[in-house]
Amino acid sequence: MPWLGDRRGNLVDWLTQCWVWATGRRIALADAPWLAGPIGRTRGIGAGFFEELAGREGLEIRRGADLGLLPDFDALAAPDFDPAAVSPAVADFYERAGAYELDSWAQWSGWFRPFGGMLATLFSRRLQQLNVPLGGLDTSRGVTSEVLQLVDPASGEVRHTAWVRRLVASGDVLYAGSYSLGHVPGRRGPCVKVVFPLPNGNAIVLMRPEAHPDGSFSVVSEGERFGDPGFYFTVDDGPGLLRARYVASMRERIHVYPGEDDAVRADHVLRFRGLTFLRLHYRLRPIPSPMPGPSTP
Repeated sequence: MPWLGDRRGNLVDWLTQCWVWATGRRIALADAPWLAGPIGRTRGIGAGFFEELAGREGLEIRRGADLGLLPDFDALAAPDFDPAAVSPAVADFYERAGAYELDSWAQWSGWFRPFGGMLATLFSRRLQQLNVPLGGLDTSRGVTSEVLQLVDPASGEVRHTAWVRRLVASGDVLYAGSYSLGHVPGRRGPCVKVVFPLPNGNAIVLMRPEAHPDGSFSVVSEGERFGDPGFYFTVDDGPGLLRARYVASMRERIHVYPGEDDAVRADHVLRFRGLTFLRLHYRLRPIPSPMPGPSTP
């Protein structure tokens, strides 16, 4: 792919950014803080993105088995969502995701599979971001999972919580995303906000929570208009400014529920214009505690 320089980057990335520029809105982040998030450099993302981000912003990296995607599951409380209705096992995963190991499987639907291969060739493998598996063999040797917190050393405030997943077989980055809570104008109550850094911008998914009678839990990125939960592309437009494109036709639902032997399972369904194009399945198991070594006399 032709390279257009460090500012524009790869041609295919730049064309995508032009689409966001042409069809999106110019937004001041002061007016829409829910669209703020880490922005990638033009040469790609990769497993070291958040270490580089910490260096640029003067933050310390905190690692640990008990770090969670959300600091407190109860923080999702809203008029239409009661966290107490969700199984404690599911809440524990969100609060201690670093203590879980991950297995995953992918199922592409029919003729969407070649589209997935095209995305992998043009974008995902080159950028080392959003490497959605194309088949079972991609994840057959496992997936690594690490949660990082980027912390302000002066205040102790957590500025970013990152979840980085890699394919063991290839070493490719499956996902490198920043997790937090986001408040959008179109919903009373917080959403789970996931930001995937991309060249000169990012993809942001804002998902409203749902509790089910059986204690399971879903997050849903569905809306009708700009300002609703859903999927957004953004491109940097200078200090404090960006261009943002709401993609109402892209919708997803993640259903999380208790499994066997303290495991948690999740089914992730992605749809475009009402058609399911990808299903992802996850098994998340607590990492076994190390066996104590022999005592010494």
